[in-house]
Amino acid sequence: MNRPTSLARQNTLLLAAAFILIELLAALALSVYLILPLARRSADDLASLMILSAQTWAELPPQTRVDFEFELLANHALALRAESPGVGIDEWHPPYFYLLEDALAHRSGTRQHLVRENVGDATWYWAYLPAGHGHLAVGLSQQRIGAQPWAALLIALLGGLALASGVAVWLARRITAPLARLEEAAKRIGQGESPELLPETGPTELAALADRFNAMARQVRELLQARTTLLVGVSHDLRTPLARMRLALELLKLAPTPAPRNSPGRPKSFLPLEGGTERSEGLRGGLITQLENDIDEMNGLIGSLLDLARGLEREPPVTLDLVEWLSDLAADFSTPERAVSVHCPPCQRAVPPRALRRAIGNLLQNALRHAPAAPVELVCEADDTQCRIGVLDRGPGIPPDQIEAMFQPFHRLDPSRNPATGGAGLGLAIVRELARANHWEVRLEPRPGGGLAAWLCM
Repeated sequence: MNRPTSLARQNTLLLAAAFILIELLAALALSVYLILPLARRSADDLASLMILSAQTWAELPPQTRVDFEFELLANHALALRAESPGVGIDEWHPPYFYLLEDALAHRSGTRQHLVRENVGDATWYWAYLPAGHGHLAVGLSQQRIGAQPWAALLIALLGGLALASGVAVWLARRITAPLARLEEAAKRIGQGESPELLPETGPTELAALADRFNAMARQVRELLQARTTLLVGVSHDLRTPLARMRLALELLKLAPTPAPRNSPGRPKSFLPLEGGTERSEGLRGGLITQLENDIDEMNGLIGSLLDLARGLEREPPVTLDLVEWLSDLAADFSTPERAVSVHCPPCQRAVPPRALRRAIGNLLQNALRHAPAAPVELVCEADDTQCRIGVLDRGPGIPPDQIEAMFQPFHRLDPSRNPATGGAGLGLAIVRELARANHWEVRLEPRPGGGLAAWLCM
């Protein structure tokens, strides 16, 4: 099985190939639209100079022709001679000399192949051009042109390849380094560790990816902390009713079981005193009632934990008439001695009904528990973009520095942890988990004049 290629290697090869292709395209465009037109114009000017030199030499007096030849060779690197260079064979020339052949054919009217001749260490190219009533051989050295297009192309390709490879490696590492850090951080999370948050820098996509990962890492960290807190809180809160149940069982063992008064065979001296049977039965009934209360308390705690766990479940939304829905909810929590008032304009929203009922229900339970003698209101405020439902009370409220801590599981303002005065301390934690799962926001705010306003924004 072939091992997959790394992302850095793939990006390096792709970027290098892209750079080389861009360089070839640039070289082609430069050659077609700049170098080739300039070379043709240069070849045409050189062909004109060669024909003009031959004609000028033919028109000069014989005694001045030698001086003209020296001046032409010194200033223009062109040589003249009377003998014919022969017939040029079809051998390869540098590209510029093919352009020169075309220019000479255009100006002289006769196409000919330049004749190459080695003179010492130099290579000369000769053309047989008309001069007066005859012809004259005009030659130029290959060094006069000086252009080396193939060498230039090779150097450009090799240099471009080296530069493209270096830039490709740098870009690939720049792109893959954050991904490598992300992979290492994800591996550490998978191993149960808590890695450092990733820097949210670099390109937009990588910064957004780091932001999403950091949010996930924070949530995992909070879940692990909540798990530890839940285990500690459950073990602590269940220990008290279990201790009471154990004590009740021991008392039940010690409590006498009275026999019927007229039980046959019972010695008369063992007859209980008047009213003893009633007292034993009352003690036994009280212990059984205490056991039932402890079981109810434990069942309520377990139910709260299940509600907290269900907070992560998603529920399909249903369009609700919030006026009617809040009125029904207020009726369920109202008592003959104390009614929950509703203030809500006509409003319809698509919301998950069970999650919303658990969240608002928990806020109502907190308000009714902590403000037993004060009015409680259900308020709804809505516009085109947002809807928020509030539970408002006139209880003692929560100190501002304690508001965030109140969302932690088992955190309570009452240090005694008496269920009768404060519950298990899971109500607000359940509300926050429901809000996170449904992309809501829950806020606690002190009310002017005293009390607390708990808002659920949707």
